[in-house]
Formats: sequence, structure tokens, C-alpha cells
Amino acid sequence: MSNFSTGKYAKALSDRSGQEFPYREMVKEWNGAFVHKSEFEQKHPQLVPRKFSGDAQSLQNARPDRTEPPVARLLNQDSFSTAGQGTNVITVKETAHGRSTNDTVRFRDVLAFDGITKEKLELAVGYSITKVDDDSYTFVVNTDTATSGNKSGGGGLSSAGPVTLTP
Repeated sequence: MSNFSTGKYAKALSDRSGQEFPYREMVKEWNGAFVHKSEFEQKHPQLVPRKFSGDAQSLQNARPDRTEPPVARLLNQDSFSTAGQGTNVITVKETAHGRSTNDTVRFRDVLAFDGITKEKLELAVGYSITKVDDDSYTFVVNTDTATSGNKSGGGGLSSAGPVTLTP
């Protein structure tokens, strides 16, 4: 291995001015010029732009928004009512149901009332409804009719929802 001398008595020429200076007082600039420390110029700040990273546009552990599956909604106590004696039209009171006319709704855990059986109310294929307003709709039971009419029933644990429920 070779060692360089310390340059204690050496002289060097400045690349900028061409003048002679002691070797130990010479420095190298950012552009490679060997100059005296009195002639040294810093690199202009615009020649070294700050590192730029783009604006954050996404989250590191993002989860996509999911579509909620349709679920059965619990109805209030005795939400079903018949219109009159001998009729097969039933009105359901379901607050803010969000349903439209011709939607298919299946009822579950309904109790029989006013001559209409549990089996007919819980029909597996559901019922096509007619929207009355935002809080009620009607449907037609196929074979059973109300015995006395103007009665409410259905129980306290009944629910209304889609025909098929996915777990």
C-alpha cells in the first residue's frame, strides 16, 4: 500500500484563479474544481432540489367498500292488520321500509291472526307487495280470508326480508 505525503511544504494552483496556494488550504468543490478555501463556492440550492414524493392518494391497509347483503328486519309488535271481514288484503306497518311496489317480501316467525294461518303468512316464495307509503305496504294472501276484519296481529318476533337469506 502506498501512502500519500501530507503536503506540508507543497504548493498547488487554484483551478479558478490560477494563483498558487499552500496545498493544505485547497479544497475540492462540488463540480470537481480544486480551489483555495477563500475561493470556494457552495453549490446553488436549486441544483439540488428537495426530494419530491407525490401526494398520498390511498391508505396503506385500505379495505374496499362492501355491499351489504339484504337482511330480514324485525317488525314491531302486531304489525299486520286486515282490512275487513272476508278480505284477503293485509297491511304491514314497517317504519321506513325502503321497499317499492312489486318487491318480493318473505315473512318469518309470524303468528296466525284473524283466520289467516301461520303457513299462509310465511309463504316460502314470499309475497309481491304494493307500497302504500314509506311506513306501510299491502299484500294479498292467496286462499285465507279475514274472519272478522280490522284486526291486528302477527306477534312480536316477526320479521320481513328477502326470500333467500345468505348467512
